[in-house]
Amino acid sequence: MSFASFNLPIALSNVLSKQNIKSPFPIQQEVIPLAMDGKDVLGIAKTGSGKTLAYVLPILTKLNFFPEARNRQPQVLILVPTRELSQQVLEVFKLFVDTNRNHSKTMAVFGGTSVNPQMQGMGEVKILVATPGRLLDLVSSNALKLSSLQLLVIDEADKILNANFKKELDEILKIIPGTAQKLLFSATLSPDVQKLKQLYLNKPSIIHIEQKEEKVELIKQSAYAVEANQKGPLLRYLIKSKDLKQVMVFTSSITSANKVADKLRKNGIDALAVHSKKSQHARNQALSDFRDGKVNVLVTTDLLSRGIDIEYLPFVINYELPRSPKDFVHRIGRTGRAKHAGEAISLISKEESHHFEVIQKKINYKITLTEIENINLHGY
Repeated sequence: MSFASFNLPIALSNVLSKQNIKSPFPIQQEVIPLAMDGKDVLGIAKTGSGKTLAYVLPILTKLNFFPEARNRQPQVLILVPTRELSQQVLEVFKLFVDTNRNHSKTMAVFGGTSVNPQMQGMGEVKILVATPGRLLDLVSSNALKLSSLQLLVIDEADKILNANFKKELDEILKIIPGTAQKLLFSATLSPDVQKLKQLYLNKPSIIHIEQKEEKVELIKQSAYAVEANQKGPLLRYLIKSKDLKQVMVFTSSITSANKVADKLRKNGIDALAVHSKKSQHARNQALSDFRDGKVNVLVTTDLLSRGIDIEYLPFVINYELPRSPKDFVHRIGRTGRAKHAGEAISLISKEESHHFEVIQKKINYKITLTEIENINLHGY
């Protein structure tokens, strides 16, 4: 099956094609047709299953057919448990922002920051990504109303409930129009999630996607024990001495991504940083140049791996480790696909050594740690 079978607008199809996203994941195959048809859906799928695109594409397709948005009354609401997820979801929407004129006002709101700028931004918002607490802050201050809502997504519902947002979620659901279409996603079908389904979903289609274990043993893995201040020289040494082509380097922050990419360029390596602080045009151009071989190295954070698929990467380098073993598997799973050989390299500082042991234990895979005493990094 391909995305063409969903009859998506040409603008959306063009973005998918440009991003080299060809075949829908199982959750997308099941949810997209139902969501496009206006059905309520309960989707049970693990993080990393591709569920974000499963609701983003129907939302952008249906947006043109919703009644005209009123001031401070969003047409679409996506509820998420954390600030980080709200930003990740917004990043996926931003992939399509230049190709859908009615998608000109998408916003993410969350706690931990001043509410005033968020209140001021509510004027023409059409698609709102929000954490429950901050959403209720905005509603109670009359910064927005939910009476015109056409579609509600609850993403990672189990985590929202586990984060003690149950009371807030119930309050939100009670003020949302009963006619609004609802898409609920959860990693597990807990009693609380079942109760949500029974109380608020209208004859929902239930989609349960079994998560396949990613075969990390099919990927050649190696790791180097290195002082933190030697990571940069070692990275440049590996890329140059091994003549690595099409390398994706993962860092733990935007600041780190910028510094690493800058140092690579200063040492004669074609590299670009790609992250949420870059403009959409810059991100699209960087990905296109990377696929075409015009750029040899992309330096990025984990945000890029949410909702964006690069079909095949020969090399992935963990310049810094991710927080969770799942993210580690998700990173290295970008290489060694479709019968191609792939290699994942991790640079491990003393501070990361314990976390690296935890990751290996969780993924049930032992990675040989190589010392760099015999590697001459002078000049790198």
